[in-house]
Amino acid sequence: MNSMDRPITLHQPKRLEVGVGTAARLGAWAAAAKRPFVIAGGPTADYVARLRLPGDVRVYAEAPPEPDLPAFEAVLEAARAHRPDLIVGLGGGSVLDVAKLTAALWDGEQSVRDVVGPNKVAGRRTPLAQVATTAGTGSEAGIRALLTDPETKSKLAVESPFLLADIAILDPELTYSVPPAVTAATGIDALAHCVEAFTNIRAHDLIDGYARLGIGLIGRYLGRAVENGNDAEARAGMMLASYYGGICLGPVNTAAGHALAYPLGTRLGLPHGLANAIIFPHVLAFNQPVAADKTGEIMAALGLSAETPEAVHRAAHQFCERLGVEMRLEVHGADEADLRLWAEEAHAIRRLMDNNPRDMSVDDVHAIYRAAF
Repeated sequence: MNSMDRPITLHQPKRLEVGVGTAARLGAWAAAAKRPFVIAGGPTADYVARLRLPGDVRVYAEAPPEPDLPAFEAVLEAARAHRPDLIVGLGGGSVLDVAKLTAALWDGEQSVRDVVGPNKVAGRRTPLAQVATTAGTGSEAGIRALLTDPETKSKLAVESPFLLADIAILDPELTYSVPPAVTAATGIDALAHCVEAFTNIRAHDLIDGYARLGIGLIGRYLGRAVENGNDAEARAGMMLASYYGGICLGPVNTAAGHALAYPLGTRLGLPHGLANAIIFPHVLAFNQPVAADKTGEIMAALGLSAETPEAVHRAAHQFCERLGVEMRLEVHGADEADLRLWAEEAHAIRRLMDNNPRDMSVDDVHAIYRAAF
């Protein structure tokens, strides 16, 4: 599965600030900016003052949690009206994705549909700062951005080094107010990024190192962060784990777990982190027969012990439940009659399904959805 000599390219932000209070460092970095444009998601707009930005600051605070094309077009219109010389993403993964695309597209001729896929962005004209306020997606680390197509209910994925942040900031103080349930779900999303890259058919020794670091931090700190939101060490550990997961996404990417989670977001309206948390134990157990050694490493890092697919599923499911995640799709409003359609949609996301270490049929996906129901 791994090959040390296989060519790989790793992109990371030009500058990374990590630790309590680092949000305040953005102002000094951006001292020359005259027209910053901050994209926030509702409550995260309250943190703008902590950034100490100079100049004529415009805050767009209506970025939704799961943005679609019309929502992005509204952001783009506001950015064009302000004509910024700095774009700042301040929020969770969806906000950071919108910031990436805004920085790349607001001052050019390309539309989102023009740049869907790898390496289609012509070039970014505007500096980009990414300030994370959750520990989950690791979007601040990477070169991908996702939007929902309202017509097909599918994800549009853009990948380009021109989406990379010039500076990324991981200030755990900005995550203190994240509720326990959201902390748990987004933390498991970060775990899924690391795990899916680690067990991926495109896995690489370099990325395995980041994945191991991320999984270990999550095993050590996620429970603490859920229990006490003001635990600075745990919050910092989770932000770093999320960042490592974001690094994993660049050259390796996720696999079946995220493919199965996407219809739960686009069709059922679940937050991305929660959708991934629900799916996580099922796909981990499904892949165990072909990735036994790495699955064993994952379980040990999480403080769990299991050697069969059934035991892996049971232990991982209990791990998520103990963190307070409601794991039943039925409780979240799913209709069992819809599961087959969702299975067909998930199976068709070949850019992710083809990365999975074990082939998964539509029937396999349907069985997982039924088990999660």
